[in-house]
Amino acid sequence: MILAIDVYYIENQAKTVGILFQHWTDTKSDINTIITDYRNNIAPYQSGQFYQRELPCIMSLLDKIDLSTISAILIDGYVHLAENKIGLGGHLYHALNKTIPIIGIAKKPFTGNSQYLIEIIRGQSKQPLYITAIGIPLENAAANIKLMAGKYRMPDLLSFLDQQTKLFKSEKTNK
Repeated sequence: MILAIDVYYIENQAKTVGILFQHWTDTKSDINTIITDYRNNIAPYQSGQFYQRELPCIMSLLDKIDLSTISAILIDGYVHLAENKIGLGGHLYHALNKTIPIIGIAKKPFTGNSQYLIEIIRGQSKQPLYITAIGIPLENAAANIKLMAGKYRMPDLLSFLDQQTKLFKSEKTNK
């Protein structure tokens, strides 16, 4: 199974959502499972230390999953930031004892890490996605993201995942 994870924050609370799917070409109707986790007292954002905020949320969600069935994890962010500096994906890889490949998908460039990424163009977009990876060859990671269903820049499954995390706004409003 492939696991894609995203986290959304409101003040010091977070909603983490994971979707499990089988094949890189799967569509929304092929999603095997949607897992949700909520956390309170989230650390504030610190520039250059994003992983300190997001990693505990991801690890809490992973406690709900049989990781022996996971072949790759997709995150919204970077695996490598610069020489000898890892991003969220790198920290996640190490937290999982280097057992599951991590693919980072970012929408914005990060200065100084061009040797660690592949830019891919999907659909008719003129804006690339920035792919980084660890535990899997970068070329394979980029090819897999290109294979994902959807005619727009962001693969359909990842757009759906983003929508699921942002439902947190309406969940908070309706309580």
